[in-house]
Amino acid sequence: MSLKNFTSINDIDEINSWIQEAKEIKQNPFLNNKLGNNKTLGLLFFNASLRTRLSTQKAALNLGMNPIVMNVAGDAWGIEFGDGTIMNGATAEHIKEAAAVVSQYCDIIAVRAFPTLSDKEKDESEHVLNSFLKYASVPIINMESSTQHPLQGLTDAITISENTNKKKPKIVLSWAPHIKALPHAVGNSFAEAMQKMDVDFVIANPEGYDLNPEITKDTPIFHNQEEAFKNADFIYAKNWSAYNDYGKVLKKDTDWMITKGKIGNAKFMHCLPVRRNLVVEDAVLDSDNSLVIDQANNRTYAAQLVLKKILENG
Repeated sequence: MSLKNFTSINDIDEINSWIQEAKEIKQNPFLNNKLGNNKTLGLLFFNASLRTRLSTQKAALNLGMNPIVMNVAGDAWGIEFGDGTIMNGATAEHIKEAAAVVSQYCDIIAVRAFPTLSDKEKDESEHVLNSFLKYASVPIINMESSTQHPLQGLTDAITISENTNKKKPKIVLSWAPHIKALPHAVGNSFAEAMQKMDVDFVIANPEGYDLNPEITKDTPIFHNQEEAFKNADFIYAKNWSAYNDYGKVLKKDTDWMITKGKIGNAKFMHCLPVRRNLVVEDAVLDSDNSLVIDQANNRTYAAQLVLKKILENG
């Protein structure tokens, strides 16, 4: 499969072959260190990042690319995304020019832009990501958008594959408490990745917190966490705000926190950063069954695989 852009899990044609290739990259990360020679990767961050920023830079370096990073929200002119706008306000540069100019400096552009969590229609339009797809003249990689985090979803698929011997393991995506409203992107992309794998996948969340049904499709959804956790091999914890009552926090008590007593011998996963003893207790995070550091490590090889496929596409 030739890869032009990587914006969602749906850009993966056959996930098992991608997982296998990522594992091979992990065994020999410098094998293709000439592939990206004289190529520049532009990393544009409209929001904060630790793992995504460092792992994608490292992946580029492993391929011989030159990564350049810009924190757009703090360092660039305010960018206007609307068409036909009279720009007499805070924005000084239109995305039409910005994307075209960055395309002259970079061979691939990676973009990270979070949702408003107040305007569902605007968020689901993916106006930032889709504006780059429309106006840039080079490939685009999604480093997390309003509704998708495909680099994380691919990473999670790799991590599960590495840590199971079962033909069809049971995977649970569980909502967990948080102090503020969070996006749906990680949950969405994880669900889409699991739907591509041969696993027994279910989602557990309180009433009112069901994800977008167009994404979860026929995945079983439990509103009883204990019932969902029965016989689980992997439990992936993540908070997200309400989807139907968009962006709202409906539940503030901590009874959905992940504890050692709840998960038993299941492997624990989280995309990080994680709030200890709110999302998950120390006894789980610090146990041998915690895969969170392995996941973070695999972020490099997921990004490297995507970059490799785009570079090979020319």
